[in-house]
Amino acid sequence: MNTAKLVTRNLWRRPLRSTLTVLSISVAVFLICGLRTLLTTLTAGMEHADSRRLAVMSATGLFVELPMSYQERIDQVPGVQRTTKFQWFGGYYRSPANFFGQFAVDPPAMLEMYPECKLEPAEREAFLQGRTSCIIGRDLSRDFGWKIGDTIPLIGALHPHPRDEAWEFVVAGVYRSEVPNFDNRTMFFHWDYFQETLESGDLPPGVAVYAVRVEPGADVATVIGDVEALFENGPQRVDCDTEAEFQRQFVSMIGNLPLFVGWIGTGVLIAIVLACINTMLMALREQLYEIGIMKSLGFTDASMFGLLIAQALALSGVGGGLGMLLAWATQGPIGTGLSAFFPGYAIRPGTFALAAVITVALGLFSGIMPAIHAARLRCVEALRSVE
Repeated sequence: MNTAKLVTRNLWRRPLRSTLTVLSISVAVFLICGLRTLLTTLTAGMEHADSRRLAVMSATGLFVELPMSYQERIDQVPGVQRTTKFQWFGGYYRSPANFFGQFAVDPPAMLEMYPECKLEPAEREAFLQGRTSCIIGRDLSRDFGWKIGDTIPLIGALHPHPRDEAWEFVVAGVYRSEVPNFDNRTMFFHWDYFQETLESGDLPPGVAVYAVRVEPGADVATVIGDVEALFENGPQRVDCDTEAEFQRQFVSMIGNLPLFVGWIGTGVLIAIVLACINTMLMALREQLYEIGIMKSLGFTDASMFGLLIAQALALSGVGGGLGMLLAWATQGPIGTGLSAFFPGYAIRPGTFALAAVITVALGLFSGIMPAIHAARLRCVEALRSVE
């Protein structure tokens, strides 16, 4: 018996039904890949966080600014190697729809503390020397077509220019990062330029987050406790957390997304399982007479069991394969569209492995009941059936 030929003929005797089932499985697997990738993208920052980097922010909340005087006091805490400021700028390019991250930083300290931000030596030097210079991620450069030497005018939504004009930044370099906790769609510029411009309009700047690098050999938990104790009596209390914990808190601001995504994925999976079982039961009903003939010719119960399982696996395999192929082919456009909220969107090999396991399990689960029935069916009963 040519099993492959028999499986193909049985499945495509109803081409419309088989095609719709395959497409349904493809969409389900595609959605599962996409939903899981959203979760892995959210958690990637925590998984790749530097265990010796800390984040210090106001105990009141992330959007309450800290005084600039705090940096000097944090630098004096035993075990602190380096500190740098991060201030969310919140500007936009031409239209509020052009949303991307922009931060005012201390360039020497930031580049030292974040070696994952990779620049060519000449670009690094240009960034350090230029007062209005900035560096942008390679994805940002690609999205807007910016290149080194271009001037980027930004409208300061959160920090308007004192002269009611656009802030201007000159691109000194295009950085690249290979780790997800430092995305490639952000702009960094000089704190001094930010501070001097605001102070020219009597608008003293504050600091959203102080990033702290702990010295090698120093106890991280002790440093965290000392930093928090330093400002326990004001003027403003702080929370000091590891970079991973800070990332987790940032993710939690958008709600319990993992639970929501999990429920959606479960619902999609249950729906497609039921659809596949229905397809295989109908296929069995149509093949009863043929099964009777095959058993009368000497085919065993085991071979009938294997035939129905093979049909279910073929159906789910084609659909699952198409779904994974679609997920792989569209991850670039989807990642670009979601980059403002889910930077670093990319489907991991583990996600494809999970999709493959689900595809096989779907075939086995949907085919097991029809296969058992076909194996137990007596030859006489099968021959009495009418398709």
